[in-house]
Order: sequence, then C-alpha cells, then structure tokens
Amino acid sequence: MPQLAIEQVPSLDWKRTFLFTLLGLVLVGPTLHFWYLYLSKLVTIPGSSGAFLRLFLDQFLFSPIFIGFFLSTLVTLEGRPSQVIPKLEQEWFSAVVANWQLWIPFQFLNFRFVPQQFQVLAANFVALIWNVILSYKAHKAILTK
Repeated sequence: MPQLAIEQVPSLDWKRTFLFTLLGLVLVGPTLHFWYLYLSKLVTIPGSSGAFLRLFLDQFLFSPIFIGFFLSTLVTLEGRPSQVIPKLEQEWFSAVVANWQLWIPFQFLNFRFVPQQFQVLAANFVALIWNVILSYKAHKAILTK
C-alpha cells in the first residue's frame, strides 16, 4: 500500500510486492536469523559494551554489504540486471545512511535489552518502516548523467 500512498501510483504493482515478499522470506529473514545468532556468539561481552560492539558490526560491516546485495538481487529479479550498477551508484549510499538513521537507535536498544531469541522478531516490526524506505529507493528512476 505504500506504493499507492507515498508514490501515488495509479495501481498496485503486484510483481513488485511479490518479489519484495519473496526476498523477505527467502533472503532477508534467514540471513538475519543466522547473522544475529552468529553475532551473539561472536560478541559475548554483556551490557552496553557488548551492545555497542554488536551494533558496530551490524551497522558498519553487515548492513552496507547486505543493502548492496539486496538491491542488486531485487533489480536482477525484476528483469533489470543491466541497471544494477547504476542503481547502486545512485541509491546505495543514501540507503545506507537512511538505514543508519533508522536502525542505529533501534538496534542499540534491541541488542542491549531484547533477549537474543526475540531480536529478529523485534527487528521485524521496525522492518515494516524500513521496507517502505528500501522499496522506494529500489524503484526510483535511475537518473541519467
């Protein structure tokens, strides 16, 4: 529905909705599940220090790589593989910055106060907002130079 409300398109793009849902189920969900498990085993320091270290690894190592991979995969599945590089050049950095603005505050709280087995679930609620942002960026027209 954000397509209709934010982008004000005349009708819902069902292919776009399907591909975003598919990627969430087969790529994003499993990847985050295993990433959070790995992160909790990698960083065993308790309290705020451990939360800051997990946050740093999550946001400055994992997220930039994963956002690039996600955008590349989405554009390719949409049948536009020739647009992967232009899309990344145009949207990757601003997507990473938007990611940091939304996720850094949330993830600190998530890593600090939410038990590990519920961290993906908690993140899924914020992901509803994030998916709107990412979908918008993924489907902005590529500006020609």
